[in-house]
Amino acid sequence: MEEWEIDLAKLDLRHVLAVGTNGTVYRGAYDGQDVAVKILDWGEDGIATAAETAALQASFQQEVAVWHKLDHPNIPKFVGASMGTSNLKIPVKNTSNDSHNSPPSRAGCVIVEFVPGAKTLKKFLIRNRRNKLAFKVVIQLALDLSKGLSYLHSKKILHRDVILENMLVDNHGTLKIVDFGVTIIEAHKPRDMTRYMAPEFLDGKPYNRKCDVYSFGFFLWEIYCYGMPYPNLSFDDVRQNLRPEIPRCCPSTLASIMRKCWDANPDNRPEMEEVVKMLYAIDNSKGGGMIPEDQSTGCFCFSTPRGP
Repeated sequence: MEEWEIDLAKLDLRHVLAVGTNGTVYRGAYDGQDVAVKILDWGEDGIATAAETAALQASFQQEVAVWHKLDHPNIPKFVGASMGTSNLKIPVKNTSNDSHNSPPSRAGCVIVEFVPGAKTLKKFLIRNRRNKLAFKVVIQLALDLSKGLSYLHSKKILHRDVILENMLVDNHGTLKIVDFGVTIIEAHKPRDMTRYMAPEFLDGKPYNRKCDVYSFGFFLWEIYCYGMPYPNLSFDDVRQNLRPEIPRCCPSTLASIMRKCWDANPDNRPEMEEVVKMLYAIDNSKGGGMIPEDQSTGCFCFSTPRGP
């Protein structure tokens, strides 16, 4: 038994927190601790072959072997994992609390600490959409994510899905990175997130940390402007090296980081460790935030010119 393997008898699932493309997240308790539990389907849908399932499980084991040793303020603490969930009962939605389903026989689970009061960054931004975020808040969120990604990269872990929905903001305004690691084993599944993916990855090249950096550039644009980069464009359009327009009210120091991160050439993109230093160098004491729509004078831009 691996040191990270949990005792399923001590796990109690309570209710669904979120349903995503690569699993369902439940709130629960493990040995008295509040936790979030993600159930991962190894391929009972029949799409994956036995060999593919075995490869996914092997990758998962390797990832968890590193994951359980992580310790960073912007990453929820890892509690444990299980390769199989045959003894786990899953609550049935819209029924009594006593109703449960058995999980797929080919499933695993990951357990992390539950973050009280947390909401996804997307919901956090929607709540502040009218007045926009203060520039200091934008920089702090960017620092939280960049420091967390830099730490993951130092441990040879890629995120692969740097989007607003995979970031939580807790009661203190601290960003927590979620849905990393296990996303690696789900990369074979189709996604509707191609607009955040690096052009070299879309062209079939291996995913590496510079792809996370590319996605971070779009993340930075989103939290500053709160808008979706080129919505409604096709897969082929995204591959044409499109970039969202940076508003004129955006400080040049922040705009420069966006451009460096989403550079079409991965060799020109900085490492996340460098991004952290660039963000710390920004003076956020004199404002610089996005101007609300009702106060803007033409700088609230969402056009999509070609970028560098």
